[in-house]
Amino acid sequence: MPHLATAQLDRAAGVLLGTAVGDALGVPYEFESRRLPSDESPQMLGGGLGNFEPGEWSDDTSMAMAVALVASTGADLTTDDAIDAVAENFLRWYDGNPPDVGNQTRAVLGATRRRLDAGERGVSRVMREESDRFAEAHPRSAGNGALMRTAPVALAHLDDRDQLAVAARLVASLTHADPLAGDSCVLWCEAIRVAVLDGRIDVRAGLDLIPADRADQWGAWLDDASIKDPKVFTPNGFTVTALQAAAAAIQQTTIPETTACLHLQHALDTAIRIGNDTDTVAAIAGGLLGARWGASAVPWQWRRAVHGWPREGRPSDAHDLVALATLAVRGGRSDRAGWPT
Repeated sequence: MPHLATAQLDRAAGVLLGTAVGDALGVPYEFESRRLPSDESPQMLGGGLGNFEPGEWSDDTSMAMAVALVASTGADLTTDDAIDAVAENFLRWYDGNPPDVGNQTRAVLGATRRRLDAGERGVSRVMREESDRFAEAHPRSAGNGALMRTAPVALAHLDDRDQLAVAARLVASLTHADPLAGDSCVLWCEAIRVAVLDGRIDVRAGLDLIPADRADQWGAWLDDASIKDPKVFTPNGFTVTALQAAAAAIQQTTIPETTACLHLQHALDTAIRIGNDTDTVAAIAGGLLGARWGASAVPWQWRRAVHGWPREGRPSDAHDLVALATLAVRGGRSDRAGWPT
């Protein structure tokens, strides 16, 4: 792992925190379960499809946490052991009967659990087989469920963009076998990597990592996200329109001249106002916004409120998000004083 300067470390810590606050802000408005008045900013009101507590994140961040828990050990997410560990965490979350699970993810994880309970071994192998089976039976299976959780993959591989692309596809394919889902994760992870290291937004940075027969199409989709009204990218359950919605919200929200980091708050507002799958689009956008502006750009009220799975004695909170992200970019190592844990 590269040695990160203080500003880079702040931006790395912002990746998970940005994901979670975007998620929790979007929860109340998911699929128009609550109207967001034009003269009000999004609030962490809870409710939504899972009847969440105020500030509680949904499946988007919970599944990202399942990845982050492995990344925080310093694991190489391209290895079989690490992918097994991610798959096991997905099942641990699913076994807890979460209140909101995407249909595709539920189908894959449910089938995986049944096969494992019947005595099969090899959790990631079984899960990937079920993911492939679902994709074969459902030609339009490139849902946004892999993209929503992909942000922590970038933290594990800041030093190698090619390896990051492999890891992003492997983690995506556990539940979403469609190549477009993998492409979207590669693009977003590379954008996060660039934002953490260089402090800039470039959603096109990973186009050269996409297979040549799809790269031009992705370039056109990203062009649309830079110029079209963000509200046209709905419905956004499709991984392409989800990425476009998040990218449009980020790129087309003006960066304030005097306090540039307010862009994080303003762009999340834009993302949620696009509508439809609001928590997922805002979680996707939040991961990249946090990577650009850092944990220090997240308002303290949001930090204090945000919480969710995993619950082991208490809900995970903002401190846990920052700690996991920091460990991931430090190769799983704490300092002599035990920081950041």
